[in-house]
Amino acid sequence: MKVKTLESLAKNGELKGKRVFIRADLNVPRGPTGRISDDHRIRESLPAINMALEGGAAVMVCSHLGRPKEGELTENDSLKGVADYLGKLLGKEVKFATNWVDGVDVEPGEVVVLENCRGNVGEKKNDEELSKKMAALCDIYVNDAFGTSHRAQATTEGMAKYAKVACAGPLLAKEIDALTAAVGGAEHPLVAVVGGSKVSTKLTILIHLAPLVDTLIVGGGIANTFLLAQGKKIGKSLAEPELVDECKKVMEVMKTKEGKLPFPLPVDVVVARHMGYDAGFRICDVDDIQDDEMILDVGPKTSMMLRGVMDGAKTIIWNGPLGVFEMDNFKEGTHDLARTIAKATKAGAFSIVGGGDTIAAAKAFDVADKVSYISTGGGAFLEFLEGKTLPAVAALEARFEK
Repeated sequence: MKVKTLESLAKNGELKGKRVFIRADLNVPRGPTGRISDDHRIRESLPAINMALEGGAAVMVCSHLGRPKEGELTENDSLKGVADYLGKLLGKEVKFATNWVDGVDVEPGEVVVLENCRGNVGEKKNDEELSKKMAALCDIYVNDAFGTSHRAQATTEGMAKYAKVACAGPLLAKEIDALTAAVGGAEHPLVAVVGGSKVSTKLTILIHLAPLVDTLIVGGGIANTFLLAQGKKIGKSLAEPELVDECKKVMEVMKTKEGKLPFPLPVDVVVARHMGYDAGFRICDVDDIQDDEMILDVGPKTSMMLRGVMDGAKTIIWNGPLGVFEMDNFKEGTHDLARTIAKATKAGAFSIVGGGDTIAAAKAFDVADKVSYISTGGGAFLEFLEGKTLPAVAALEARFEK
């Protein structure tokens, strides 16, 4: 994926005196009183804003917040509090503009946060006239919101078509580079770990990745459905029997792979009669699961097998836990996997982690800073793994030579 970047424009001195419109992702979680409970996304937006300021630009920052009804913003939907918070982080006054589509008053060296873009009728439908009107506000359009790049909306895709110059901010550029390194330009052996509760939510990812990877590891409820496809009895474990035939198709693709264990299903598991922090459990082989038991984690033999599979990997994609890692009695499989990926990364593998539960697991097991890259994308990350085109990125690619 080739796109023009804000960094290249800054290095070439092309920002001085220009009006720069940054589509950021400032959709931060807030408590009942409206206080920001996690400022990670605001901090992630700082490099692009500072880059534009240092280049001598007049800076407009745009984002959505929550899911308001178009044209009907309430006080709770307003970015005013985010603008004030951003000002504290930047150490300078940050102006705030409402009803900004018809014009924005901002001078070089200034920053203005624009009110929630989803308050503009036509934003979600990527209205052409709205896109053109907003594009006319700036000399340079910057998309730095990878988390919304799978949505074709006016501020994510429409503006990129019509702005005089359209480019990727540092956060978006970093995501594109990491995802390209993990999939399109990956070094082999390439290992993908796809976990989670349901095959149905990850089936497209599995179908897309199977031909590309050397080893495909499945975990959680997803692995249970594959065990069914293998003819195993899984007791009362979460599974989707109606998708067994689809699972068999993925297994057939993986059978064509050479090398060690291209599709290592669990050989032992942690089972319990109910799921809970106080649940008694036992470890058993997959052929010894009782009718009243459910699989809630992989066992130590499986973890040892996966350590062997990861040994020598050059690229690792991790999306989804292997068990109910939030509970101490069912966390060891995911914990061991996290340590194994960190060890492989230290040995030279490129590892990328994405998806809310997976990032939470990486943080819980203290490996978030021991992997190569953590994707901020959420839905965009998953759609990339599904092989789907990300509209906002595609729009920047189309403008690369223009």
